[in-house]
Amino acid sequence: MRLDFYQIDAFAQRAFSGNPAMIYRLDSWLDEALMQQIAAEHNLAETAFVVKEGAAWHIRWFTPSAEVPLCGHATLAAAHVLFEQYDEPGEVIDFTCMSGALRVSRAGARLVLDFPVRRAQPCELRAEVEHALGMPVLRVLALHEGLGIQELLAILPSETAVRACQPDLLALAKLPGLGLLISAPGEQHDFVSRYFAPAIGINEDPVTGSTHCILTPYWAQQLGKNALSAYQCSARGGELHCELEGERVKIAGQAVLVASGRLMLPCAD
Repeated sequence: MRLDFYQIDAFAQRAFSGNPAMIYRLDSWLDEALMQQIAAEHNLAETAFVVKEGAAWHIRWFTPSAEVPLCGHATLAAAHVLFEQYDEPGEVIDFTCMSGALRVSRAGARLVLDFPVRRAQPCELRAEVEHALGMPVLRVLALHEGLGIQELLAILPSETAVRACQPDLLALAKLPGLGLLISAPGEQHDFVSRYFAPAIGINEDPVTGSTHCILTPYWAQQLGKNALSAYQCSARGGELHCELEGERVKIAGQAVLVASGRLMLPCAD
């Protein structure tokens, strides 16, 4: 079996920046274990698989070690592939996923994600988070979904502190949830962030669209405005344009095709 793939740098205006994602458009679903093996083989933060189901595209995302419920940059990348490589008609692509309905629309050179708001609440893990980060934090919040904590958010005093942070990844992996997000007011942007998720195989994610569903409502309340500029200050870095619209978050960015190829799967006996 041969499967075509496309590697896209999302939230990027040029190659080798933003966040890379591998995209497969499938005619039908592969076995879940096989999709996980493919994601591990590519060893990127996310490999996304899309299958047309009715009027919408169903999308699933895999890190090298686990399936995740929501991913922004790989959704942006998948829309870019469907528009540019498969000539998807119109200006809007509707996706379905385990987190609900998603939409990506074209806006000039940018693609705009339409994602659900995810509101984090204060939690009592400040000591554990400070130990993992090796520095003091102003406050810690948690996103609760299902039966427990899905993500943690630590607010730091400055962009300098966010950039300087060198967390203990082993300690961080023991925290509840998928990962730890750190954020602070920005110097040239409304806010900056970084995201660490070693428990699911991502020591640091270059640019994370889904975390901005948490960050946008938080900073909109803190700064008193709904349209926000954001920068994820990882080594690769990426700029995002975010807007809070009720219980939805619009997250806009660009995407660039950097590689394509064909995966050769052995035939079953």
